[in-house]
This record gives sequence, structure tokens and C-alpha cells, in this order.
Amino acid sequence: MNLIFRLFWLFITASKRKRIGLIDESELTLRVLPTDLDINLHLTNARYLSMMDLGRTELIIQTGVLKKVLAKRWLPVVAVANLKFYKQINPFQRFKLITKIIGWDEKWIYIEQRFEVNENLAAVGVIKGLFRSKSGNVPTEEMLLLAGYAGDDLELPEEYVHIFDM
Repeated sequence: MNLIFRLFWLFITASKRKRIGLIDESELTLRVLPTDLDINLHLTNARYLSMMDLGRTELIIQTGVLKKVLAKRWLPVVAVANLKFYKQINPFQRFKLITKIIGWDEKWIYIEQRFEVNENLAAVGVIKGLFRSKSGNVPTEEMLLLAGYAGDDLELPEEYVHIFDM
């Protein structure tokens, strides 16, 4: 996580944000700063992945899971990240990072993260991740219980299955 000040800001302002359900969308508004730029003077490719970390952190804050995960000393781990760019995000431009759990299986949780500028899609990323404890991978079922989720299972949408078939 190389966006430490933004991360601290998420934690400091966490109590002011509304709570959402586990499968609801989390929204984070950010601005491209000079330190986020590459030689082409737009948001650098590597920064997208770092900002996606922030978006997933925001998701677990808004769902009320963060304190529970920290108490158990579980750590999030990303196994696969895939990112597709549609348009550049320019210096000082505001954008929304929308994060949503889109599916899971016994081991993995799949998350979609969209970068939107003025309601237009600039990039979309999908990740495959899980939580790890000292004793190993945390089964998804245990994570869902911790989050208090009692709804139906979410199967990964068909358009993303090929990304994670490795």
C-alpha cells in the first residue's frame, strides 16, 4: 500500500460513512494528484492497483467487517488481478472507484472495481482474493458468517470466468 495518507484518511473518516450490505456497492471518490502521474501525465497504471487496495479497504469498512477481521488477525491476499483500461484519468481529475463483491466459491472471493469519470467508465478491474489466518486460508463460508451475511450465494458472472481459469 503506497497511498498511506489516503489510507489513514479512510480510517479517520470511517465512522462518518454509511454502512452497506456485503453485496452492495462501495463508492470512494478520489482525485488524481501529481504523485499519481506517469511520464504521459495521466494516472499511472500501477496506481490503479494501489487505489483498488483502497477501494477494497473502503468496502470492508462500510460493511462493518474491518474490526472483526482485525480482531481475528486475518490478512487479505490477492491471487489474481486483471485490469482493463478504457480512457485515461487526467491530473487533478476527480473519479469514483466503485467496488463490489461479484461472486465467491469455497475458497475465493471475486471483486469488481470500476473507475468512473463523470459517470463514464475509465477502467475496470477484477480480483480474486481471500483472507488468511495464522492457520492458513480462511474458508469463504467463515468469512460470510463473520460478516453476518445470510443471503444467497453469488456465482461469478460468466463474463469473468475466463479471467480466473488459470
